Amino acid sequence: MLGKSMTYMESDESDAEKTGHPIHLGGIGCFGDRLKAVMGNVGARAFARACGLSEGAIRSYLSGETFPTLDRLAQIAHATKADPIWLAFGGRDKTSEDDYAYVPLYDARCSAGSGAWNERSRVLVNLSFTRYSLRKKGLTPSDLACLRVDGDSMLGLLDDGDTVMIDLSRNALEGEGVYVVMLDDHLYAKRLQRDFDGSVRVISHNKEYQPITVPRDRLAELQIIGRVVWAGGWMV
Repeated sequence: MLGKSMTYMESDESDAEKTGHPIHLGGIGCFGDRLKAVMGNVGARAFARACGLSEGAIRSYLSGETFPTLDRLAQIAHATKADPIWLAFGGRDKTSEDDYAYVPLYDARCSAGSGAWNERSRVLVNLSFTRYSLRKKGLTPSDLACLRVDGDSMLGLLDDGDTVMIDLSRNALEGEGVYVVMLDDHLYAKRLQRDFDGSVRVISHNKEYQPITVPRDRLAELQIIGRVVWAGGWMV
């Protein structure tokens, strides 16, 4: 399973009941117009999932019925090319291309049945990360991709619906860690651990799932897609 982006936990909680809203936008529709601009041609449902919010919340923001709280504004800004100050208040360029790198979020999901990490996967949206934060972790933007977790086998570490970022250049077992792998035509986010006999243990964080051992002579069947480096926080 995959992991948490910015605390990308979907929520249906309405902002309408919150008082003392921190964003003063000066008129209904202003924020909605800027939100439409950063959404482009992406539908409300897909955009909401990419941001970790409910479709209802996004539609409410678009219509001007409610405005996002600061944490939700941060989620939207983080999942788009938007500068959060511009997104909230307008009056300045919405992007700073020199400061941000954009990592594609694919529609492939871990543990989603017939795994789809190939040319059939499509990009739902690009998630923005500061180039400084990536560079600090030794990551190259072109080597990165984001996927969403499906299921509960990594519950407690990565929850259902979480978004994780993987480093595609780290596609060999370099030590114990969480990797996205393909095994028996299924995608999984699992902890990998090499045993003394050369076999590899595929471990779920949820103790209700038993570890899978891939013998040394069958390691070719275990395809490592990349190492999970971010899930709402750096994992390396």
